[in-house]
Amino acid sequence: MKIAVTGATGFVGTHLINQLLKSNHEVIASSGNADKAKNYAWYDQVSYVPYSISSNPPVENLYELFHAPEAFIHLAWSGLPNYNSLHHIEENAFSNYYFLKKLIRDGLKNLTVTGTCQEYGMKDGMLNEEMDVHPTTAYAVGKNTLNRYLEILNQSSDFALKWVRLFYLYGPGQSSQSLLPQLDKALLENKKVFNLSGGEQKRDFIHVQKAVSYLQDIAIQLKYTGVINCCSGEAVSVKDFIQEYLRTTNKKIELNFGFYPYPPYEPMEFWGDHSKLSEIIETK
Repeated sequence: MKIAVTGATGFVGTHLINQLLKSNHEVIASSGNADKAKNYAWYDQVSYVPYSISSNPPVENLYELFHAPEAFIHLAWSGLPNYNSLHHIEENAFSNYYFLKKLIRDGLKNLTVTGTCQEYGMKDGMLNEEMDVHPTTAYAVGKNTLNRYLEILNQSSDFALKWVRLFYLYGPGQSSQSLLPQLDKALLENKKVFNLSGGEQKRDFIHVQKAVSYLQDIAIQLKYTGVINCCSGEAVSVKDFIQEYLRTTNKKIELNFGFYPYPPYEPMEFWGDHSKLSEIIETK
């Protein structure tokens, strides 16, 4: 299948492109920085389209510009990891909508867009796709706004819309400000102590390689549309997650739990309902 991917040089994008190539798909990769893209091993195996998303898409046919793909996976989103920047609301929601709207009007029929579990807001427990959302961060508000725009567009335009809410991804290439890269940095610097929050909060952690495999499965099928959780379906405490990581990597450092306060924009315990995802995987 011919599949286009935006945000190709991001954390998820680089892993997704490798997954698609491994599955023998024809890949059209896109990002705003062609020089950066050339540094990746996959560059010579894809058709690369340099493109920077704005609120004023060009008059040319965007669907043709991206080689008329059979599926389009939209990962691009600027401004991270600053989750509270108004840029997500004032710029991203609108520019991404106008970009995707033109793609659809120009011929795209199969669209998959990544959202975030933060869209659910301050809810404890298992989160399923039918729940009302109450996002509290600018990032989550921006993502949810884009989803609502696309849902309304879908009422008058014939295309398959799959909105994939990503949970807590981890793995090679993730932001240096994320938990595991910070821990690895402390280990590399031979620090004796690593400071954390209380560690009792429970999250739905999922390795990026598994997540991109799920993204591929979601994108190529047309039976299941709408919101889809991309998650493990399991709640694991941060404390257990970190301790298991140290065990599996055979590394040691003193963990100072309780040094930082718990984030005020996240509930204490939440994980995703992966029933819909499981049906997609079973029927692929």
